[in-house]
Amino acid sequence: MSKGKLFIENMLVYGLGGIISKLVPLLMLPVVTRLMPGTTYFGLSDMSNTVLQFGSAVAVIGMYDAMYRMFFEKEDEKFKKEICSTTIVFTLTMSLVVCALMIVGKDLIAKYFFKDTQYSYLVYITAVTVLVSATNTIVAAPTRMQNKRKVFLVTNTISPILSYSISIPLILTGHYVIALPLAALVAGVSMEFIFYILNRSWFNIKLFKKEYLKPLLAIAIPLFPNFLIYWIFNSSDKVMITNILDVGQAGIYSVGSKLGHASQLIYTAFAGGWQFFAFSTMKEKDQVGSNSKIFEYLGIISYVATAFVCAISYWFFKLVFAEQYLVGYVIAPYLFLAPLLQMLFQVAANQFLVVKKTWPNMFILLSGAIINVILNLTLIPVIGIEGASIATLIGYAVSDIICVIILCKMKLMVISFRFIVSTLIMTAFFFVWRLSMSKNIWLGLVIAMCITMIYIFLYRNELILLIKKRKHKKA
Repeated sequence: MSKGKLFIENMLVYGLGGIISKLVPLLMLPVVTRLMPGTTYFGLSDMSNTVLQFGSAVAVIGMYDAMYRMFFEKEDEKFKKEICSTTIVFTLTMSLVVCALMIVGKDLIAKYFFKDTQYSYLVYITAVTVLVSATNTIVAAPTRMQNKRKVFLVTNTISPILSYSISIPLILTGHYVIALPLAALVAGVSMEFIFYILNRSWFNIKLFKKEYLKPLLAIAIPLFPNFLIYWIFNSSDKVMITNILDVGQAGIYSVGSKLGHASQLIYTAFAGGWQFFAFSTMKEKDQVGSNSKIFEYLGIISYVATAFVCAISYWFFKLVFAEQYLVGYVIAPYLFLAPLLQMLFQVAANQFLVVKKTWPNMFILLSGAIINVILNLTLIPVIGIEGASIATLIGYAVSDIICVIILCKMKLMVISFRFIVSTLIMTAFFFVWRLSMSKNIWLGLVIAMCITMIYIFLYRNELILLIKKRKHKKA
């Protein structure tokens, strides 16, 4: 099987489930925002999710990845069950501790994340959801590790549908604050029950082995800082907007970011298949060249998609969302490109894993996250939510640039001059779009098509080769 076919097939197979779970909330976003009477309510719901993501990361502390790695250490089924059982006991204990701490500190959390202690009751729902979400991650893992694709796809489809079938009636009856968080909790409990029924044979408290905790934690703990760094990238802007501006502005930003994060459908599909592809081809002679080309091709695709998102953003927001959310059109393109830059970082940073050096990833990402926070503090008071989106994009861009420079010096990556030119063209387009044509859809589309034609010209040889291969296969 060719490397290209291997890469695409793994993206389709392992990424589809993740895409479905993100696509349903994206499609329901206009419905939810129109049913809620103000931006504050959506802001509160999204901040609850922000707390949930942080609490879950602390509770799981990288044990999912450690369990996944140890599961395949031996072929002995009893050993696999002992690993699963040891992981669930540890994660359940950590989840209970995190849940309890959140309840004890509910007023502090409500003041910092919701900007008002009157929403302390929302912390109760979020705390219990952390308990369910963290343990559900482990309980569902055997399904993925046994490669049960149909079950994975079905559950990833049912979960968001169930959640919105609960939240919409709650919103219609006026329970705006708790509708989405409570629905997420009920859906999470339901999914955990289903996965426990399916995977209960893999978990038995009697099979808990204390001696396995050390190797599990040895893998898990070094991964934890990366989870926190990604949380800073994805969530610190919302927390700062809430505290510097207000929850209503955070609600607008959340809508803009969710639409912008439509690119995460691409990123999720990529992430689902990338890991297997990367490690299955790492010993090939032209690995550096292949990895570098994938980086460039994905970069060009990201630039083209972002150019068209810039062009249609204002028109789309005006068509789909209520007037109070229209200002969010400005931030959507920035936050559309940001996850794609994260995708490019993973492609490049994989080279460190190939040579068994994992520590540079963390420090490079951390440098971008620090710049992100500093720019948030600087730009949000001046230009509001747009400043937060710019900070996120620049943070990822800095991480990408540093990573590529280091890898090129280590001779683990090769970047062509045409890609540098392509990046400069995209940067110039962003400036022109924002300053003079952010509301002009036709001019934006014309320039986006012109940029696409330039990229086609720069990469014409690869496109010609691809067309010839397809014609040869049909013949």
